[in-house]
Parts: sequence; structure tokens; C-alpha cells
Amino acid sequence: MRIAQLNLFDLLSASRRLIAPARPAPPKRPTTARAKSSRREGPMAQRYAHLTRELLAIHNVRVRKWRTSMSGVAWMIEYRDGTRSNLIEAPRPKGPMSAAVFCHEIGHHAIGLGAFTPRCLEEYHAWMWSLEAMRNYDIPVTQRVRERVHDSLHYAVQKAQRRGLKRLPDELQPYRYPREVRITIPCRP
Repeated sequence: MRIAQLNLFDLLSASRRLIAPARPAPPKRPTTARAKSSRREGPMAQRYAHLTRELLAIHNVRVRKWRTSMSGVAWMIEYRDGTRSNLIEAPRPKGPMSAAVFCHEIGHHAIGLGAFTPRCLEEYHAWMWSLEAMRNYDIPVTQRVRERVHDSLHYAVQKAQRRGLKRLPDELQPYRYPREVRITIPCRP
């Protein structure tokens, strides 16, 4: 003879099953093969995809994470056996701005991490490499991208000066000051 030991939870769940009516099974959905995207890739999307594939392969860089924001980071890991991994986090190139940020992070590996001192000079060369790569792949360098480059380099110069930079390299002289911001005030007729 077998004796079952029940606890309060067993009794409650058993009584619920007896009282509650059985639910009907959810209707089965027809399985149809769907395309990944309902629309075709346009010529610019193909250009951005080509840029992404080629730059990652040429410079042996791996994307650790595709960011949703327009920011990025590049770093390198050196393992005990001497091998190195070049890694970035950046937005997936879908427009001129995300392409610029992506190329900028690749540019850090292309020019060599830590190759230039001070750090703001490395930022300058990474941005110039980025703009050149965009031109080479026929990606438009918009006014907004140029503004982003100026704002980023101005921030880097200001940070270096706060940290005690003695002499600003000549390439960075134009970035000592913020870009001119044009504010338009609508006039009433």
C-alpha cells in the first residue's frame, strides 16, 4: 500500500483543477515562410552594408555590441598567448551619422590605439580617417556629421586642457573654440 503525503498547495491546486473549466487549446497559426524584411534593401542600405563588412574584415575588428545610440568605443584585448582581439561597440551604419561614428571607431584600430599623444590628437586622426573612409565608400559627409566632428574634437581638446595639456598640437587649433551656432529667430510679418 502506497501512502501519498499532500501539503496545502497540492490540495489547493487540485481543487482549482476540479473547479475551473478546461481552457480550449489556442488556435494553430498556419506556418508560412516569411521573408526577413517586407521591403527590399535600397542602394544606400547596400552601400552601408558593404562599408560595414569590408571595414570589419580589412581591419580585423569584431563588433562586441551594436549600439542604439550615436556613441562608440574601441579597445583591444591581448591574451596570454600573444593573440589580440580588436573590438568595438558602435551603431550599425544606417545613415551618415551612424556611419561616421562606426568609421571613427574602426579608425582607432586603423591608425593604432595609443599611436598618438595626447589623446585628443588620436581622436582627431580617428575622425579624419572616418571622413576619408566615408568618402571612399561614397557615403555622404553631411553638414550634421561635420558639426558632430567639430563638437567631439572641441570636447576632447577641452578635456585635455582641463587635465593640464601644456601645448595644443597645430591640427587641433581650430577646435579650441566651439563651433559657431547659428540661431534663427522667426520674424513676424
